[in-house]
Amino acid sequence: MTASGTVDLTVRIGPLTLQNPILLASGTCGYVHELASTVPVQKLGAVVPKTVTLQPRAGNPPPRTVETASGLLNSIGLDNDGIDHFLTHHLPRLRDLGVTLIVNVAGKSADEFARLCERLDGAAGVAAVELNLSCPNVAGGTDFAVRPELTESVVRQCRVATGLPLIAKLTPNVTDIASVGQAAEAGGATAVSAINTVLGMAVDWRNRRPRLGGGLGGLSGPAIKPIALRCVWQLHRAVSCPVIGIGGVQSVDDVMEFLVVGASAVQIGTATFYDPACATRILEELPAAVSSVGASSVSELIGSLQLGA
Repeated sequence: MTASGTVDLTVRIGPLTLQNPILLASGTCGYVHELASTVPVQKLGAVVPKTVTLQPRAGNPPPRTVETASGLLNSIGLDNDGIDHFLTHHLPRLRDLGVTLIVNVAGKSADEFARLCERLDGAAGVAAVELNLSCPNVAGGTDFAVRPELTESVVRQCRVATGLPLIAKLTPNVTDIASVGQAAEAGGATAVSAINTVLGMAVDWRNRRPRLGGGLGGLSGPAIKPIALRCVWQLHRAVSCPVIGIGGVQSVDDVMEFLVVGASAVQIGTATFYDPACATRILEELPAAVSSVGASSVSELIGSLQLGA
């Protein structure tokens, strides 16, 4: 316990200290200020707005989302206003919220990723950059994180372009996520986040057509949590940098599971759609959960999973 008798919720992501490990995931909270009137986002560890690209993107054709058993398929296609509009319009509003801001970016090439990082370098209010190397519903977007050498190349160029902490967001759509995580770390990543959505499909068999306008999409929600836990555990054993867990988090128990398998923080995504206050509710419940296992800080739990009987 701290001197005041409360649980210490702070966590470190490289040089970045977060007041707690609860983050909002990219692509599920818009530009964040949409939630600010009803959700006290400034209480969270950090927020990650929707992905920003170099040029504006219209995204994929509708339908863009399909509900599945215990999950959600999406094929948004990184619909966004581009980096110029983000810096001039969205970033000032995000600064006013008083939140720790991690900006998620995506490019068609290593050069585009580096140019985005260069634009964000030194921008007031930006605490870190998350590299979206793994979006499964954009042509070329998932190619980087399925090959270790491409992952390392992108991260290395971004490391040259910015002094900000870099978080490499990885895909589960690989046979060996540990090797990709190691490549990201070798390229200079401050941390890795896992997982992005699982590539999937929904079909209208009567009309013999896919239910998503883009054909394939990314599966998120509770259905993918076991995959995400496995990936976080493998990454924690393979890299020395922090791991941020993502995938199916909707309760404090989910958060605790990610912490003990090796996550230093977690991002909440799909649950925000049906329960916008999910993240703050979990945050309120977290101190009691940590103290219930005899710990006085979140950091004590990270990677504490014990294998065997």
